[in-house]
Amino acid sequence: MKLWEKNGRIDRQVEQFTIGKDREIDLYLAKSDVLGSMAHCIMLESIGLLTSNELQQILTELRTIYQSIVAGQFIIEEGVEDVHSQVELLLTRSLGDTGKKIHSGRSRNDQVLLDIKLFTREAIQDLTGKISSLIDLLISQSNRYQHVLLPGYTHLQIAMPSSFGLWFGAYAESLTDDLQLLLAAYKITNRNPLGSAAGYGSSFPLNRQMTTDLLGFDSMNYNVVYAQMGRGKIEKTVGFALAGVAATLSKLAFDACLYSSRNFGFIRLPDEFTTGSSIMPHKKNPDVFELTRAKCNLIQSIPQQITLIINNLPSGYFRDLQITKEIFLPAFGELSACIEMVSLMMQSVQINEHILSDEKYDWIFSVEKVNELVLQGVPFRDAYKQVGLEIEAGRFTPDKTLHHTHEGSIGNLCNDQIAALKDSIVREFHFEKVDQALKKLYQ
Repeated sequence: MKLWEKNGRIDRQVEQFTIGKDREIDLYLAKSDVLGSMAHCIMLESIGLLTSNELQQILTELRTIYQSIVAGQFIIEEGVEDVHSQVELLLTRSLGDTGKKIHSGRSRNDQVLLDIKLFTREAIQDLTGKISSLIDLLISQSNRYQHVLLPGYTHLQIAMPSSFGLWFGAYAESLTDDLQLLLAAYKITNRNPLGSAAGYGSSFPLNRQMTTDLLGFDSMNYNVVYAQMGRGKIEKTVGFALAGVAATLSKLAFDACLYSSRNFGFIRLPDEFTTGSSIMPHKKNPDVFELTRAKCNLIQSIPQQITLIINNLPSGYFRDLQITKEIFLPAFGELSACIEMVSLMMQSVQINEHILSDEKYDWIFSVEKVNELVLQGVPFRDAYKQVGLEIEAGRFTPDKTLHHTHEGSIGNLCNDQIAALKDSIVREFHFEKVDQALKKLYQ
């Protein structure tokens, strides 16, 4: 079944090329397609294009389809082009001509754009919860190990004293900034394109504000041409936000791989997060972190991939945009799995609490000695030279007592402020508004 098919013959090879992976990828959008159809039909009844009885019949069937999707029983049948066609086919089988009326006043262009937005909203809500929980975990670990020191590095050379409090907390704050970007992407996503049809509106007196309210959007995309221009732009914008989260996780994974190596020995991963070698019996490889790093690096490529598809397209719809779904929709599941793995590992990681007892790290306290001399009145450059000469002569003796008290330092982590910032960002999503609106549709 093809919504556009009339009487012409379709070349099988051309058909397969143009459909591509839509039947597989569109399963991601099934729930969203049904919810969008519910809101659209309620609006159609309000303007006289459906009777009250027809609306109730359609909503009953759509809710049945929705439950089959939730239960994992929904499929896109062989010969059916996409999720939109499958839903309409099921309605037509059950309701006859009444099922054919649901497409009045819309196009697959605004239908798929709506589906992508609804899917993305739900996926961002899921990610936000998991990121928020990971931030809480990292802050908890930061507080737990705030007094355990480790060497900080620049150029991969030992530099200055750091701490596990700083290390865990740094990633908590990084993810908090990532949430801020995700919030911006969410706000751009959370606008209703339905009613823009093929990109130029409709001669039907559509009530776009009604569908906006029914679906819990913040507002509509007002200009119908711009609504269609949002296809690709939304995916790229959200892709940048996903890439930000992935970049943070990738860096954390790299640190963990480095720190868990025997040459460093800063942390130890539980055995269930490592694998062995087929030839070296002593090996415990950090494969989970390595795969996290690789998967997150791939996610960071998403905005660039989408840019290469949409970069030279003028206004209006083009079939090129079909390909963005294949890149974009699976990314949420991949990133979600990475967040879950990192959370499990950060909860279980074992910390070496005596790293700096090794004298090879003594030099990281040289800046402390320089600062002590400065406090005694020695000009900084003279103090720097004096300590440098002591190191070269082998006469440097470190004082490992630290007095870092300014905001964000070893002795003043500001974790409460990071947690408060995170909570304020999460509240700005206003997920409860969407939840309440959609609950009315599918119940």
